[in-house]
Amino acid sequence: MQRLLLPLLCLPLLLVPVSVQAAAELALAGQPPQVITEVYLQDGIAFLPLDDVLPALGLSGHWDSVRHTYAMRTPRGTATLFPGGHYLNFGDSFLPISQPARFIDGRLRVPEDFVTGPLANLLGSRVYYRNLQPPAAAPVEGSSLDRLFAFLLQKKGARQGTALRGVALDPGHGGQDPGSLGGGLKEKDLTLALARDLEKQLKMQLGIPVYLSRDADYQLNVEQRLQAATPPEVDALLQLHVQAAFSPAAAGITLFVRPAEERDGKLLAAAGGDSMRLALLLEEALRQAGLPVTGIVAAPLLPLGRGDLPTVLVEAGYLSNPADRLRLADPAARQSLTAALFSGLRAFGQETMEEHRVN
Repeated sequence: MQRLLLPLLCLPLLLVPVSVQAAAELALAGQPPQVITEVYLQDGIAFLPLDDVLPALGLSGHWDSVRHTYAMRTPRGTATLFPGGHYLNFGDSFLPISQPARFIDGRLRVPEDFVTGPLANLLGSRVYYRNLQPPAAAPVEGSSLDRLFAFLLQKKGARQGTALRGVALDPGHGGQDPGSLGGGLKEKDLTLALARDLEKQLKMQLGIPVYLSRDADYQLNVEQRLQAATPPEVDALLQLHVQAAFSPAAAGITLFVRPAEERDGKLLAAAGGDSMRLALLLEEALRQAGLPVTGIVAAPLLPLGRGDLPTVLVEAGYLSNPADRLRLADPAARQSLTAALFSGLRAFGQETMEEHRVN
């Protein structure tokens, strides 16, 4: 499999990224917006010059030419990042960012969701942002990712009323992408450990196949991660993550589902979908195990993708919270967590089987 990836990995060396210049409005909530020019579009993502963004939000920062880092002074303290880095360093926490900062046309620039997400959190205030020239939506019909989800949409019709037949597990991050960092722990290591524990329980107690998106420390793109869900016997997909926050008070397990399920070309609200049903059973099992659950959130997260395959993204705790960090670092505590996830999955399979018998 790794040999097949080599031609793709070589593409960045052969192609020069095309940048298109645009503009954006930016301001703290309730303040008059300022126009930020030299907004560059690369790969469909808007990148803003950091030394223009900070003054517009009442912040300041400086480039350290020795360490090759950029330090930002905020009301919560100093945060640093570096070009090409996948995280923001704030105190003892390392928070993942969606796209690394990069130098474009001689200036350090950050993606627009960095401004509305991590930077807004550092400010403790909402940020108004509007791209004045947003890129046209790229057509996805016929893409490999679209074909993958077309398969997922058809898969459910193949159920014959049996209990859980197979499960896909996606341990987040990997390779050069460590995910969240805190207390000497890396998200990529913890998610893989959780996936292996859960895989073992599913195989030993249910005797069903379990498909992992990765079984070692390497990086995957979104489509490669979703390949684990393509076998026809897979009836559920769990995506395992660990997060971090600017405040150590944030704690607990959060479950994410798609805002809507796609079925027969129609959209079904999350509340009526099988992903929500799975999430509710997982939540119940976690609470019965005495684990803190903050709730279930319907959000349009890219890893959740499209389709109606029951899919739940599990944020298993905060590395920025001491109690969560201790629980995630302890192998016995991790096994208690995966045992609860196993119970939720088993209950989902049993409930689905009963529904098919009734219908």
